[in-house]
Amino acid sequence: MSHTRNIDYSTTAKRLVALGIGLFLFGALGSAVGHAAFGSLPAWEETLLFDAEVLGIVVGLVGAFGFGVILPLTE
Repeated sequence: MSHTRNIDYSTTAKRLVALGIGLFLFGALGSAVGHAAFGSLPAWEETLLFDAEVLGIVVGLVGAFGFGVILPLTE
C-alpha cells in the first residue's frame, strides 16, 4: 500500500521555473548594475552573483524537465 502525496506537477514546475528565472535575473542584473554603479565588485559579491546565475539555470531546468516531463510520466 503506497502512501504517496498528490503533487500538482504543473504548478510545481511553473514555480520552480519562475524561481530559476528570478535567481538568474538577480545574478545577471546584479552583476551588470554593480559594475555600472561601483566599477569593481569584491570577489565574494562576484562569486555570489555568478552562483545565483548558475543555480537559477539549474533550478529552472530541473523544474521544467523534472516536474514538467519526467515525474508526470512515472505515474
